[in-house]
Amino acid sequence: MTAGLGRPYRIIATGFCFGVFGLLGLFILCVIVPLASFVWPKTPASRQRVRNILQGGMRWFTQLMVVCGVISLEVRHKERLARNGLLIVANHPSLIDVVLLIGLLRRPNCVVKASLKTNLFTRGPVKCGGFIVNSDGPQFVEDSIASVRAGDSLVIFPEGTRSITHDGVLSPMKRGAANIALRGNIDLTPVVITVSEPALGKGLAWYRAPVRRPHFVLDVKDEISVAAYAGDAPSVAARTLTRDLDAFLTQDILQRISRVSPESGDSPAKCA
Repeated sequence: MTAGLGRPYRIIATGFCFGVFGLLGLFILCVIVPLASFVWPKTPASRQRVRNILQGGMRWFTQLMVVCGVISLEVRHKERLARNGLLIVANHPSLIDVVLLIGLLRRPNCVVKASLKTNLFTRGPVKCGGFIVNSDGPQFVEDSIASVRAGDSLVIFPEGTRSITHDGVLSPMKRGAANIALRGNIDLTPVVITVSEPALGKGLAWYRAPVRRPHFVLDVKDEISVAAYAGDAPSVAARTLTRDLDAFLTQDILQRISRVSPESGDSPAKCA
């Protein structure tokens, strides 16, 4: 119904959706955080309860964006996410990538930037969800390994920032994901995210809506085994795995972009 509406409508609809997201973040900060801090017992089960609430909120917000015509969404091989204890690595083309991914997982956790701990609208979810703050210290790696071994599905963006993936250009990848995988002996689950139109990317304000509705494709790939890298020294293995992951994601993104139709932004939503 909303697919044929123009850019002015999408600007208004995007503003509405982000306003709702802000209110949702304030609700979590003012209601869920006090419950988690002072009422619910501080146990793993309590933290999982909070994450279930966050997962439901992210899934609902994704559906809101689809219904309002802000985006359309296609998830390929969703069944590969139907397990606990995954280490999910993805490229980062837009502001809403983590929202889309968390809404698909049963026991979500994610690595976030330190600045999100102080942002008015995101510090609530980050605090009560126990999300892992990105850093270069060994504790970051140990916390990440412990999270996956406890059964969480951990989402990490190796680029560390949003990239310009509409043109197949990735930001330089950091070695955090590779270090977690190698030291924890955890296979990687890659998710390739492509967008038909530049939208909510780095340097693009939310009100700069594209001419056509952006179509997001989340393609869950087969796991990448870390066993082949085990024989090298840790620093060499991490560097090689990061390079191979970069090449894998870049090649797949470029191939997918070459097949995107100019009208794909107005294709029907597929929340498979």
